[in-house]
Amino acid sequence: MQNQGILDIHSIRMDDDSHSKKRVLEHAAQLLAQQDNELGEGIFERLLERERLGSTGLAGGVALPHARMPGIQQTRAAFLKLAHAVDFDSMDDQPVDLVFALLVPEDATDEHLKLLADLARLFHDPALRDKLRKADAEQALGLLTLLNAHDAA
Repeated sequence: MQNQGILDIHSIRMDDDSHSKKRVLEHAAQLLAQQDNELGEGIFERLLERERLGSTGLAGGVALPHARMPGIQQTRAAFLKLAHAVDFDSMDDQPVDLVFALLVPEDATDEHLKLLADLARLFHDPALRDKLRKADAEQALGLLTLLNAHDAA
């Protein structure tokens, strides 16, 4: 997976103050909608609708909320590092503090599935999760570089 182009510095929020899964999804939708503000509520609804089908919380404190969205032409992503872990109904029953949200064009089914698989593998690495947790707001650009460099390896 090459996440250059789908995740940029403006789509990263460090020490996000969300205290619930719903608020995390709202903040992720805001970051994903930066290019198209009129899509913001629709993005939130799509993420929420997908979450109702089953939790996108993985193990290790990571969640990968995702959705397909009509009206967008390119895949986009957002990353949130939460100030306080929140319950996400994760596979391991542990709260989540690292969130990588993904939005793909409605007809990009194959790309969507490949990106999800690649991201799940990426965030399965405990060393990477630890680096992400230790990052602070001033290191946001470094965080983006870390995500891209880790993926290229």
